[in-house]
Amino acid sequence: MKKTILLAAIAACLFTTNVFAQKIKGSDTCLPLSQTEAENYMNKNKAAKITVTGGGSGVGISALMEGTTDIAMSSRKMKFDEKVKLQEAKKSPKEIVIAYDALAVVVHPSNKVTNLTREQLEGIFTGKIKNWKEVGGADMKIVAYSRETSSGTYEFFKESVLKNKNYMNGILSMPATGAIIQSVSQTKGAIGYVGLAYVNKEVKPIHVSYDAGKNYVEPSFANAKNKTYPVVRPLFYYYEAKNEGKVKPFIDYILSAEGQETVKKVGYIPVK
Repeated sequence: MKKTILLAAIAACLFTTNVFAQKIKGSDTCLPLSQTEAENYMNKNKAAKITVTGGGSGVGISALMEGTTDIAMSSRKMKFDEKVKLQEAKKSPKEIVIAYDALAVVVHPSNKVTNLTREQLEGIFTGKIKNWKEVGGADMKIVAYSRETSSGTYEFFKESVLKNKNYMNGILSMPATGAIIQSVSQTKGAIGYVGLAYVNKEVKPIHVSYDAGKNYVEPSFANAKNKTYPVVRPLFYYYEAKNEGKVKPFIDYILSAEGQETVKKVGYIPVK
């Protein structure tokens, strides 16, 4: 009898672990938010176990295709060919927006340039503008940093700021957002782009104009929320429809008043 009860208890524990253990992978932009949300959720739900890892939006979506993650974090919409591949693998992806993010362009704190137009940013990252003196700065070579091609931030910046023009040859690609912050903070002529939540005192955010220099707007929570800052994007979670029962409690928590308050605290813009 005791043996039967013990086996039943072990089975129950395994079942509980199986139900609540889930993996989240993908966008580095979503990473600090998802980590904080997961920690708060696990503190409230002791049986839950959530692991969160970065690597880029493309990496997360590939992991969803392979069945090695339950949720793919993405700072861009899923591409058409990715949806096709999932459908071919008999998987039905579902999309949810968990927050919004302002994309900040950052330079070394010593750089006297504060304002740049979208056209100037396009020139810098496509390689047409090579020296800071061309945009009102010191006579100093521009060192441009980008995320790598698997990054949703890379895709969004190309689409929104470069208007789908190609990045210049030889641009310095970084594997993670933190690496861009570190590189820009240590290089006087550097420029890069990061999610607003990553901005710190080690770098200087640029005020951006999307109206040919009439208005320059600082990347900030307030400006992103009131939509005066022009470079804002949704942050997505993707999951398989058949796994909805497994992932929905955590997603519902993120979209709750408490979860959306965390969105603000971490430095993103709430959905509501």
